[in-house]
Amino acid sequence: MRRSAKSLLLAAIAVSILTGAARDPRDEEGPPPAAQTSGMGAPRVDVDRPVDFVPLRERDRRIWSLASFQALVDAAPAGSVLAPPAGTYAGPVLLTKPLTIDGRGRVTIDGGDKGTVFVLKADRVVLRGLHLQGSGAAHDSDDACLNVRGNHNVIESLVLDNCLFGIDLKQSNDNVIRGNHVRSKPFELGMRGDGIRLWYSMRNNVVANEVTDSRDIVVWYSSDNTFRANIGRRNRYSMHFMFAHRNEVVDNRFYDSAVGVYLMYTEGTNLRRNVISHATGSAGMGIGFKEASDSIVEDNELVYCAIGIGSDLSPFQPDTTIQVRRNHVAYNGIGMLLTTALGGTVVTGNTFEGNLTNVAVGARSAANVNVWHGNYWDDYEGFDRNHDGIGDRPYDLYAYADRIWMEFPPARFFATSPALELLDFLERLAPFTSPDRLVRDDAPRFHRAVARHP
Repeated sequence: MRRSAKSLLLAAIAVSILTGAARDPRDEEGPPPAAQTSGMGAPRVDVDRPVDFVPLRERDRRIWSLASFQALVDAAPAGSVLAPPAGTYAGPVLLTKPLTIDGRGRVTIDGGDKGTVFVLKADRVVLRGLHLQGSGAAHDSDDACLNVRGNHNVIESLVLDNCLFGIDLKQSNDNVIRGNHVRSKPFELGMRGDGIRLWYSMRNNVVANEVTDSRDIVVWYSSDNTFRANIGRRNRYSMHFMFAHRNEVVDNRFYDSAVGVYLMYTEGTNLRRNVISHATGSAGMGIGFKEASDSIVEDNELVYCAIGIGSDLSPFQPDTTIQVRRNHVAYNGIGMLLTTALGGTVVTGNTFEGNLTNVAVGARSAANVNVWHGNYWDDYEGFDRNHDGIGDRPYDLYAYADRIWMEFPPARFFATSPALELLDFLERLAPFTSPDRLVRDDAPRFHRAVARHP
């Protein structure tokens, strides 16, 4: 039987009402003004889409009998302070107005293991003292504890666990993310979500957060942000920057991740006074550069990593440098690895000690095109007769038999084997050919600096 036009119209209205309840009216607006840019010269691309709010009946039964937190949010006037009674509430929550929500550490919002728990889509909001848990596990919909799509917000003292992604900022500027504790779902490392993610988000302050057992802290297409005094444990990348410029990474501590801080295609991102320890993945390194430029790496502690500092095609932009100064690079497999011969890396005032190899190069690379000055080398062979703190002769690092594993990486497994150690000793004793000089430091420091410890 054919439906009448009237029946079809009523059905369309009903569908619109049912689906529209989970959408914010601003989802129907066009892209942001062209004046909004990513900070890299290109217009900010808006791919925002409404979050799919899964019906309660499809969420875990544990939240079916809980009071809805959304009802409290809807009843609170814009600009007011909402201090909910202590207890556990059912998610999800969509916040589209300025509001201060203070859970005082006694309020839990449970998403019932489906979708995103809390969506903040407003400006000048304060979220404090909440426990968010139970997001879905879908990567294609970015299921998260907290999805932030707004500016000038303060998000502090939250506990987020059993969530795929933790705090996910998309096209959100000038926010403060402070003092939060984030943990992903107990999945294999690559299948977890990112603890904190910034995407096209500028001038945010990410301070004193702790991210554990997650995937990465990701900063993509996001510039002029500050990351200070954060702690990361047992993640994949403690921090991963890509196409992100002029960020500051200061006073953070990262332990037991596969990679500490990795900078790809970045300019002007600086790392100061960080401690990075036990980055021992198969490609593990404390700090890594890939086609990055114009960075300062100073006063960092890089210990017990597979590679302390790794550099590939960096600095990439002409007439830029990477300044590596006053770092403590100790007890790593390789202190510093350079895989290209671009030059432009200035290494001054660092302490290299206890590494199996202080400096290594790739098969077609060279380290002596860079500047090495005033560093402490634990394998320096010389004296300081005038007691000025500088060695009487330059520090020269030559490649003998150890060049084998630099040119043929699979041979690295045998780098400290008795056979290669004997070959290396014989070649130093009576070399058949002139060895390659990898590094010359014309003013090696004779005494090691007092090092900070993780």
